[in-house]
Amino acid sequence: MTNVTLSLKPFIDRISETDLEKLCQENPEARLETNPQGQLIIMSPTGSESGKRNTSLIFQVELWNRQQNSGIVFDSSTGFKLSNGAVRSPDVSWITLAKWNSLSKQQKRKFAPIAPDFVIELMSPTDELNELQNKMEEYMNCGVQLGWLINPDEKQVEIYRQQEKPEILNNPLTLSGEQILPNLIVNLQDIIED
Repeated sequence: MTNVTLSLKPFIDRISETDLEKLCQENPEARLETNPQGQLIIMSPTGSESGKRNTSLIFQVELWNRQQNSGIVFDSSTGFKLSNGAVRSPDVSWITLAKWNSLSKQQKRKFAPIAPDFVIELMSPTDELNELQNKMEEYMNCGVQLGWLINPDEKQVEIYRQQEKPEILNNPLTLSGEQILPNLIVNLQDIIED
């Protein structure tokens, strides 16, 4: 099953941030986002294998972050209000401490109105590749500095960087955080399996 995008034009022109927060509170089991047009995106839950892989990714990034103490790591249930008006929830994301500390307490409690510095999208069997590629481009256009689109079934990773075309890696064993997340090396053996 792919994500479903709903236009609610008969009722409202666009889902506001407040409306989305209320919908998420009323439906905590639902995975919801909005696109730049304010349409509601309903995402199917991930399967067990995808959940296991995502846990490995977030653990590795969080372990690095605790050693570096340079930012904040977020999981897939965290929504960010991007500069294009969309509210997106990357599978894993990271923001520098300076960027996080620039937000007010109120902004931190809602969908933070910033783009993460780093995002990971992990493709699950229910995802469409072109939808995730578009989402990665959206992240880059909104200020994300580095992004990884990991496709375990194809054993492929697309690396997104500012002002560059995506780099495609086939069957990589590790990924580097480059200059954005110095010294981060993520092991993909648990993620891209035979």
